[in-house]
Order: sequence, then C-alpha cells, then structure tokens
Amino acid sequence: MKVITFGCRLNLFETAVMKQLAEDKLDDVVLIHTCAVTGEAERQCRQAIRQAARENPGKKIVVTGCAAQLHPDVFAAMPEVDRVLGNHEKLTRAALFGEEEFLVGDLSDTPTDLPIISDFEGRNRAFLQIQQGCDHACTFCIVRLARGKNSGLPPEKVIEQARVFVEKGFSEIVLTGVDVASYPYGLWSLTKQLLTEVDGLKRLRFGSLDPAGVGDEFLELMAAYPALMPSVHLSVQAGDNLILKRMARRHTFEDVVSFAEKLRQVNPTATLGADLIAGFPTETEAQFTRTLDLMEAAQVTHAHVFPYSARPGTPAAKMPMVPKAVRVDRAARARALGQRIQDVWMDQMIGQKVTVLVEQDKTGYTENYLPVRVESVPVNEMYVSTVVLRRENHVLVV
Repeated sequence: MKVITFGCRLNLFETAVMKQLAEDKLDDVVLIHTCAVTGEAERQCRQAIRQAARENPGKKIVVTGCAAQLHPDVFAAMPEVDRVLGNHEKLTRAALFGEEEFLVGDLSDTPTDLPIISDFEGRNRAFLQIQQGCDHACTFCIVRLARGKNSGLPPEKVIEQARVFVEKGFSEIVLTGVDVASYPYGLWSLTKQLLTEVDGLKRLRFGSLDPAGVGDEFLELMAAYPALMPSVHLSVQAGDNLILKRMARRHTFEDVVSFAEKLRQVNPTATLGADLIAGFPTETEAQFTRTLDLMEAAQVTHAHVFPYSARPGTPAAKMPMVPKAVRVDRAARARALGQRIQDVWMDQMIGQKVTVLVEQDKTGYTENYLPVRVESVPVNEMYVSTVVLRRENHVLVV
C-alpha cells in the first residue's frame, strides 16, 4: 500500500500504523492521508488525489485523515476517489481491507490500544503517539472536531513501544498527539518513566505543547535528565493578551516569557519554538506587533507561522476578518524575525561541541534542535559528536 501523508507528526505515526496493519499487502491501493488544519492544507490534499489518480492508473484511491473525517461527502464526490475512511476506521484492519466505499463514523471510540510498530521509513527519529483528541475549545481550531475527545495510550503501552523503537536503533523519540500536554495519565510522570525505564534512549522530545500545561515539573525533569532535549515547542498562537482571550487560549504573553526565562536558567542553550497565527480576526497592527515583541522577549528560534485560515464551523470564522493580504504580510514578517533570531543563536554555536542525530542525507539537528549539515566528520553512525565549524545561510556546518 502506497501512502501519501499530509500534516502533523500524529499523521506520520498513524501512517506507520496503517502500513503495518496492511501487512505489505493492498498493492492495488494508494491511500491519501489528509490534513485539515487550514483551507490550504485541504486544497493540497485534493490536488494530491487528482495527481495520484493520474500517476497510478488502475489503483484504488482511498482517502482518510482529518479532512476526510470533517468533509467526507466532498471527497466521496471526487471521481478519482474509490473509498473514504474516517479517523477511527483507518486504524482498523477490517476497514483497510474492506470494500465499503464510505466508512466514516463518530469518534467516540477512536482506538488508543494501537499495535506496536517497528519502523519509520526513511527516518532516524521515531514519532510515538501517546494521546488523541482535545477537550479544549480554541475558537480558531477545527482539529478537535476531527479527532474527538482527549484519550491516551496507557503508560505501559507507551513504554513498550518506546523500547521497541530503541531496540530497532532509533536514537530519538518524539512524543506526539493532538494535545500532548493533556495526556490523561500525566505527561510528566510518563516522561520520567521513559527516561528511567527505557534503556538506551538517547534523546526524548515532544511535539507542540500547550503553554498552559508546561511548567516547573518539565523544567525539573530537563535539569535532571540529559536525554530530555533542551528544546521546547509551544502552541503560543499570538502575543496580544486580548487576541489570546478571543482565541480562548489559557495563557498570556507574560506566561510564555516567564517560561522562556526559567527554561534558560536550567539550560542557557535551550531553544524555544512557537506555533503562531498571523492576522487572527480583529487583530490590529498594534496587536500583531505584540506577537513580534513576544518572539523577541522569549527568543523564539523556531517560528512555525500560519496566516489565519477561516475554518467553517468555528467561532472565529464568524468574527470580523483581517484582509488576506495583511494576514500574508504579517506571517512573512513573523517568519523573517524568527529566522533572524535563529541565525543569531546559530552564530553563538560556532566552535561549540554538539551531538547530531544524522539523517540519511547527512543533515540533522543539534540537541537544541538547530539544523546542521555534517560535512567534516565521516558519518559511520547515525549519532555523532562533533564541533560546529560555521554557518552557511541558515544551516550550521559541522
């Protein structure tokens, strides 16, 4: 089964699950694993469906994922599509091998007892889904409607999966989900278990974390366990407190800056990433400037910026819109600032010893998640210690 995956790390993990469930069969199937985080993401999925049908004549086109869960009729109406599966159904062998053209149910019993998987094709890092769904109601977000309520993989199953990944040679594990910080069995107790019970685990990271769910427990773990990498990515979204309130977020500008300061007291080289939305409805230029102020004050080295995309069915879609051109311009300015901040941090790393997890194309990331190209060291292993020589454009060279 050939799978074309869009979207987040959670989708990547679930793609690996589906491939394992398919048991190297279903050679006549091309599965499009969709994303719905923005309207542009859905457009790209539809484009990929049409292209896959042209390039794979005679094969069945099966569509699943968040966009398929939210808008199954849209995809079922496409002449190229043979089957549509929901986010629950895609994780069951019966649905993958079935013949029903339309299997999209509710999300009340989305599987969390997933099979143990052993491979991420073409990757040296493994993504591990620990959690599914979200119980919060951010006014801009459609994903919770595509993923259901918060549920989690039992801790013992997470530990088992992590051990398999390490045994298979993965040096780094990234914990992922829709709302990882709300892992129902306790994220920080699970983190401590992983760090103390999984022998051979060299690196542990998280996907995007809700700032309201990250605090002193995380910082204490980072100080105590070198395998917990000094990089954090937060779903910040905006810098202005009124805009954050209209988003129904549970943190403030001050919360993020305070966390960044504490993080670097624990490890001065720690980096901070942020998901950011530019041009949220009602956002003024002054309010957007507060996002830039936050990036500077917290030293956001990894800015993942989207211009606001209205999602029908969400409260924000009914609010007064910022013109699209303004949204795009603000997103570009935020990305440019993020790159400038990251470049400064990279320059400070020149001459420092770093450890790099090397990908197949001889690129990788430092402990604090700065991108590198391995040039001067013969790469006989995936995990090397070396010295930063210089920066070329926006990449460190080691």
